[in-house]
Amino acid sequence: MDDDASSVFESPWGKGRPGWHIECSAMSEKYLGKRFDIHGGGMDLAATHHTNEIAQSEACYNTSPANIWVHTNMLTVNGTRMSKSLGNGFLPEELFSGTHPLLDKAYSPMTVRFFMLQTHYRSTLDFSNEALQASEKGLKRLWEAYEVLGKMTADGGQQATEEQQLLDTELDAKCLQLIAEFDENMNDDFNTAKVLGSMFELVPVINSIKDGLIKTTAIAATTLQLMQEKFKAYLEDVFGLKAATDTSNGILENVMQLLIDIRTEAKNKKDFATSDKIRKELAAAGILLKDEKGGGMSWSVE
Repeated sequence: MDDDASSVFESPWGKGRPGWHIECSAMSEKYLGKRFDIHGGGMDLAATHHTNEIAQSEACYNTSPANIWVHTNMLTVNGTRMSKSLGNGFLPEELFSGTHPLLDKAYSPMTVRFFMLQTHYRSTLDFSNEALQASEKGLKRLWEAYEVLGKMTADGGQQATEEQQLLDTELDAKCLQLIAEFDENMNDDFNTAKVLGSMFELVPVINSIKDGLIKTTAIAATTLQLMQEKFKAYLEDVFGLKAATDTSNGILENVMQLLIDIRTEAKNKKDFATSDKIRKELAAAGILLKDEKGGGMSWSVE
């Protein structure tokens, strides 16, 4: 707030009193206009702070300050309400660095965002190491499927036989229904948790196509394209999720490709001892190397 607004609307009672609400209204008008679209805040502010804002805005401008009011529920840590007095509150930077004593490790900003998206904004959000680590694994599984989906083509990258061209109408209808639920659930009071639930129901379909258990042509080309478009729209554009940007990822990619090339060469020479050793040593280091149909290999960090 600038000095002029502060001097005009300064309250003799201090913050939390009527003058403070007037100051908030002044800031809102200056930067957003007399009426803006969405006003957020905790549900504990609905009965007092926001009620006063509406009353003051109606008195000054004959209009409510916002079209939509979004009130979030409380944050808890291991089932206990987050508060400064209990010492169980932490800042975002402590989540990302893992420096708070209640945290077992650091969590990436994308993991924390995904964790929050899995709970409806009007439900209590409980932070725990178990929940954050489960979100870390869930995001990894969903994002890997999303990347696989983005590389798919209508014919699966191979010449489809007459048998492969048969459309599985039941599966296609199921995919279309789940895709339609993205918009339905988001329109139902921003229910991001249900949107992600519908996405996760499509992950086995995507992985089965990747593994050759389901032919790409089992679903219509238009369905595949719609799935690709909707996944991108929601994961990236609406939810703001991004792929990991750790600079070490590129180095790991290069190292893994080198090991895959060496293992492929060893298998071609029937040097199965070296091939098995590479796979077992990687597994011991937490990296799963998987032989794909057609002779290719993929890897993932467990």
